[in-house]
Amino acid sequence: MLLLEQMFGEAMERVILHSDANSFFASVEAALDPSLKDKAVAVCGAVEERHGIVLAQSIKARRAGVRTGMTVAEAKKCLPELITVKPHYDMYANYSKELRRIYNDYAFKVEPFGLDECWLDLSTGIKTFKDGVFVAETLKEQVKRELDITVSVGVSFNKIFAKLGSDLKKPDAVTLISPQNYKKKIFPLPVNALFGVGRSTAAALRKYGINTVGALAQCSPDFLRSALGKTGHTLWVYANGLDYSPVLSEEERPPVKSVGNGMTPPADLKTDEEVHDFILWLSLEVGRRLRAYGLVCRGVSLSLRDTNLAIKQYQVPLERASDDSGDIAAAAYALFADRAGAPLPLRSLTVTAIGLSDVRAPAQTDFFSDPNRGEKKSALNRVMDAVCDRYGNNALLPASLCGRGFVSHCTRPFAAVSP
Repeated sequence: MLLLEQMFGEAMERVILHSDANSFFASVEAALDPSLKDKAVAVCGAVEERHGIVLAQSIKARRAGVRTGMTVAEAKKCLPELITVKPHYDMYANYSKELRRIYNDYAFKVEPFGLDECWLDLSTGIKTFKDGVFVAETLKEQVKRELDITVSVGVSFNKIFAKLGSDLKKPDAVTLISPQNYKKKIFPLPVNALFGVGRSTAAALRKYGINTVGALAQCSPDFLRSALGKTGHTLWVYANGLDYSPVLSEEERPPVKSVGNGMTPPADLKTDEEVHDFILWLSLEVGRRLRAYGLVCRGVSLSLRDTNLAIKQYQVPLERASDDSGDIAAAAYALFADRAGAPLPLRSLTVTAIGLSDVRAPAQTDFFSDPNRGEKKSALNRVMDAVCDRYGNNALLPASLCGRGFVSHCTRPFAAVSP
């Protein structure tokens, strides 16, 4: 109990916000097309050429039972009047940047958690939760006014409870979880409401009769460690409000360890040529991301998923570190060409740059490479990046990709960054 009191005494010095954009993809679509406002909308991929999958849904669609991962047919059966739209990833990224611009007006430390969520540390500017709630309300209204979307904001003394607060009341709401009210608000919740408790962990906890956050908090940490390993103790810390992890600004976040890009095309890849072009298209984004982070890679990884959903992964080192999409694509395709036991057709691919380092770090050269050629390639890449930043990622494409169905149906592939 003394430990709890000591921690809560320290926690009172912190006021943490977690802002979560409500139904982000669908809300952006409605902001772009006001006719979708307050409608049941689902953002779906590749509806025309494959059984499309629901990527996101509006609040009205979710209340009617539409869920992420459903096929469009399942979603339509659940809600016949459902409106389906294609994703516009470039616009989601732009809105995410605008959200962070607004958050940076309120806090020196802002830590993104995906495109649509951020933690904000207000501790250097304010000292009371009442002021924290006022800032949250002000921020929420500014987002609505400037971006025409809504956010839900949790206010608390640590990151875990702030995130839980933003989940408790949606949409367009502010929820305070303080050292005085956290037991009343959080302990009765199902255990899977707690950050870090996924489906399998919740099932494992229920086997021991641990069905609520309160039951988890009241368990022996030693028992949880023996039952779930290190994760068990971490969850006990979370449930008892003892997490004191800092909100990390961009400069403080751990370095990126890999930059990957993967997607399921609208139709299975049936020929080597289709695989080659799809790898090239994915590699364009990997190269752009590396250059944006000021990084180069020393290796490339390729993940192949066949039509039976079996996954095979391969990786290869590069002769010299690079941030060039062509170099990455060539290495990835070489892995595919030399593959063992990965027959066509393929359901999806992922290209990942690994072994990352700062582009400014000294690099070993040799007598046979032409430094001028590398500088020209870098200059060309910078110009292409500037064009794509302004006019969209598909503004400039290799000729072999022009007319490819996956380019038109998948406006922008997902890019994954692993810290």
